[in-house]
Amino acid sequence: QVQLAESGGGLVQAGGSLRLSCTASGRTFSLFLMGWFRQAPGREREFVSAITRSGSNTRYVDSVRGRFTISRDNAKNTVYLQMNSLKPEDTAVYYCAAVQRGTMATMASTYDYWGQGTQVTVSS
Repeated sequence: QVQLAESGGGLVQAGGSLRLSCTASGRTFSLFLMGWFRQAPGREREFVSAITRSGSNTRYVDSVRGRFTISRDNAKNTVYLQMNSLKPEDTAVYYCAAVQRGTMATMASTYDYWGQGTQVTVSS
């Protein structure tokens, strides 16, 4: 088992920045592929970004590439999502997720562990 806790969400104006953090506990963090997803009201949960165990490889959905950066600090058991140039359409609840299998994953169904989510609201 691994427990995930997100933080860093909030209200920001369009063009602003936020940094989300997700801290893991319970098992060795470096064993897990980590991902960020988001879900807006009335919409399905959407893949945002993922990072491999060592942090050497990352993946982004097209709509955030160049604006968001995922990173991890295995010594701190934490994965980050730096979000710059935020847009109103980025408004959603953001979730971090973890899976021990595989080398990269963009489907929510692949992930075994989820945090409770943190709200990000971008005003126009």
